[in-house]
Amino acid sequence: MGERRTWPALAIASALTLICAIVAAVAANAALAELTRGPSPEEVRQATAAEVARRWERWPVGRIFPATLTYNSEQGGVERARRVGVSSRYGCRTATDTRLHKALRAAGCRAVLRATYLDALQGVVVTVGVAAFPDARSAAAAEHAFPRGGGPVPGLRALAFPGTVTDRFSQAGRQAATVRQAGPYLVMTTAGQVDGRPARAVGRQRPGVFSFTDALAGQIASTLTAPAAPDCAAEEWRC
Repeated sequence: MGERRTWPALAIASALTLICAIVAAVAANAALAELTRGPSPEEVRQATAAEVARRWERWPVGRIFPATLTYNSEQGGVERARRVGVSSRYGCRTATDTRLHKALRAAGCRAVLRATYLDALQGVVVTVGVAAFPDARSAAAAEHAFPRGGGPVPGLRALAFPGTVTDRFSQAGRQAATVRQAGPYLVMTTAGQVDGRPARAVGRQRPGVFSFTDALAGQIASTLTAPAAPDCAAEEWRC
């Protein structure tokens, strides 16, 4: 009698064991599928956005600010602007005018990289700045703090290098500026003349004198945000 009474319990235990084994097998298969599947389109998008947002700190300086940048001259020919130097300081406060600090801080400014270029005729000095933000929305919010119409103040601060033809480029000598959003970045320029003349001392300016500066910013912006094929095995990617 005792042995016969144990059969139902044994049957139930066997059934539970079988069910647990099935559940474990399903879970294992699901885990394996999750580990071996490729990234989803949304995961690729997020990984790409994260990789672009880290380029300012991961890329070598020469990749962000090439030794030369091309532009079209007023006469229509292709000219090259030469890089004079790159700043070793990248604080958001030191690279921009005081009136922008609150807006940049609120938008989450991480850094402002700066380099100074000289046009082909060595008459115009251009400082190019790359402000890095957490994402495109933050960069767009910061852009609204800059003046419209090419006014250089408040804006990116001039970067001069002693011992070069740019050494007289000062804050007072800033005559024109541009700013454009490129993903999580703002690419800015501020320009003046190599003789250091103050902007207030300049009479009517030819419209094309500083127009090429936006082309320099455009090249840097395009490079910084150019799509890259995701490589989830590489250190700079997080898929």
